[in-house]
Amino acid sequence: MKKALIGMMVCAFVACLTVSAWSVGSPDEAKALVDKAIVFMKANGKEKAFAEFTNRKGQFTKGDLYIFVIDLNGMTFAHGGNEKLVGKNVIDLKDSDGKFFIKDVIEGAKAKGAGWSDYRWTNPETKTIEKKSTYFKKEGDLVFGCGIYKEG
Repeated sequence: MKKALIGMMVCAFVACLTVSAWSVGSPDEAKALVDKAIVFMKANGKEKAFAEFTNRKGQFTKGDLYIFVIDLNGMTFAHGGNEKLVGKNVIDLKDSDGKFFIKDVIEGAKAKGAGWSDYRWTNPETKTIEKKSTYFKKEGDLVFGCGIYKEG
């Protein structure tokens, strides 16, 4: 049952990533969007911030860039790519090679506070598995993230 649920979550995650105005984000843009999201949350509170981060037409979604927020246990509080993940624990999500990339993000956030996690994920624009890298930053007991697809 747990494997089926994780499989459905992965499928839903991939299916809902497509955005209407597609553009490829850069590492600097991903970092800037995470920093902007943290500032926004501090100024507006979690409830308003999480709603805005999850709004696919909001200010925290740009092309293939969007904000997601999880806690240190993998619970999703906001997700600009797939609102159906909000309220779900994604700790056991694996990439196409079997890497537990959310665990990697959380471990990196605990150890370093901020950094990058590399994995392979289906690009919703090309429908092919590609290299992806997520910038993450820990703020209190939350981890903010924004991923980019990498060439090559």
